[in-house]
Amino acid sequence: MTGSVEDGGGSVAAVRAAVTGCADRPAIITRHAELDWSGTLESAARIAGALRSLGVGRGDRVAILAANDGLYVQLYLAIPWIGAVLTPLNCRWSVAENAFALADCRPSLMIVGEGFEQAAQDAIARSGLALPVVSSGALRPEWVPASEFSGHAPVPPEQVDGDAPWGIFYTGGTTGRAKGVMLSGANVAGNSQTVRTLGVFPDGCRALIAAPLFHLAGASALMSTMLAGGAAVVAPGFHPAETPRLIADNGVTDAFLVPAMIRMVLDDPGFDPGLLSGVQRILYGASPMSEALLDRITAAAPHAQFYQAYGMTETSAAATLLTPDMHRDENRRAGKHRSAGRAIPGTEVRVADPAGRPVAVGEVGEILVRGPGVMLGYWEQPETTAAALANGWMHTGDGGYLDEDGLLFVVDRMKDMIVSGGENVYSAEVEAVLDSHPAIAQCTVIAVPDARWGERVHAVVVFHPDTDTGEEELVAYCRDHIAAYKCPKSFEFVPVLPLSAAGKVLKAELRARHWTGQSSNVS
Repeated sequence: MTGSVEDGGGSVAAVRAAVTGCADRPAIITRHAELDWSGTLESAARIAGALRSLGVGRGDRVAILAANDGLYVQLYLAIPWIGAVLTPLNCRWSVAENAFALADCRPSLMIVGEGFEQAAQDAIARSGLALPVVSSGALRPEWVPASEFSGHAPVPPEQVDGDAPWGIFYTGGTTGRAKGVMLSGANVAGNSQTVRTLGVFPDGCRALIAAPLFHLAGASALMSTMLAGGAAVVAPGFHPAETPRLIADNGVTDAFLVPAMIRMVLDDPGFDPGLLSGVQRILYGASPMSEALLDRITAAAPHAQFYQAYGMTETSAAATLLTPDMHRDENRRAGKHRSAGRAIPGTEVRVADPAGRPVAVGEVGEILVRGPGVMLGYWEQPETTAAALANGWMHTGDGGYLDEDGLLFVVDRMKDMIVSGGENVYSAEVEAVLDSHPAIAQCTVIAVPDARWGERVHAVVVFHPDTDTGEEELVAYCRDHIAAYKCPKSFEFVPVLPLSAAGKVLKAELRARHWTGQSSNVS
């Protein structure tokens, strides 16, 4: 690749340089259409011209409320094409949450996908903004149809500083005040390109884009695909019954799927493992894979290599990467596949005590990250930004440790640590044990109030169908693997766990049922 990630240009310059010579190759594949790179760049230039005619300029925010589709992919080029700032909104958020995001970032324009018209109208009304809207679905009298984008003359891309704001991604909206994470084009394009150097999303790949594009994980997978001159096979949403066929019919080589998504695909009653035989690389995140799940997906996708990324929106997605060799042979037998890998090139990872000093090998501390992927800051929250970036390091709030080989093991969110009778219990350690039980499909562990111990270890469990396992068996199983004080003292058996768009369990939602009216250190 030539051009702008390294020399300070923006994401558009990086993509245009990367796809030189790829004009006739497919760039966007949806259920209904296929667009090559020549058409994609021309379309992006026309959409950029339309946005400019609607008053959008350099530095203006453009909000998007839509499911994944071909237009959404093109907006990832068209909005930064004129130096404007992508502001994707979470389709799963409530009207109140998206109204807050709108009022907070004050966009110049909102683009609304089909099926989200009412949610958009309600959020705009609640935000108090007078906001122009472009809609690809049903129209209100004052809204502009997205179909008019194609009629505008193309405009040349703006010369954009790579360190200028490129996107604002809202995170943390489930508790407290949502934060708009500001990322630059150099942050995101640079991070995506670095991940590519480690083997995933190679040149000319066909990548499944099933993770939502309002989430940085989906955006990062898309950016990596673009920088590869590859084709984005766009799924409007994640549907376990349809995903394998989508992969097979479109020759997908690379896929980003969190473990929860992989499990749902494999558990679907109509799953045909032959449909995954062409997949060459699977990148996953949100959590490690259990032994059982890794065995199952390896059997279903026998030619796939596995990568795990650890990071957060504030680090432009990946801060570390676990490579395929750590999923195999003696590395797997040694438990290395449960790690999050090593820092990606150019990024530093430190495990620190509360004063920011490195802790010893094997000792748990807070994971800190420093490098070119670290965010510009939180939108209009200088004090929160200063705290998060204290001493030049991104304080992730995650607890972890480094082993003797420099591999990072993530043990918990620091706030998710359970303090029971004065002993610290890391929920991730308990979850790993429960997850290895053959009857358990999914689980999570939280702190709940306890009159005697202050907090007790509480497990929320989803069983595989047709199991007759009960509490006593699970307690005995845990006692065979971990200290008694770490074992769950109570259980809750549920049909499903609540998941975020990133595939992470919404522990705050589960905790809230138990802590209402109680004093607690967890949120």
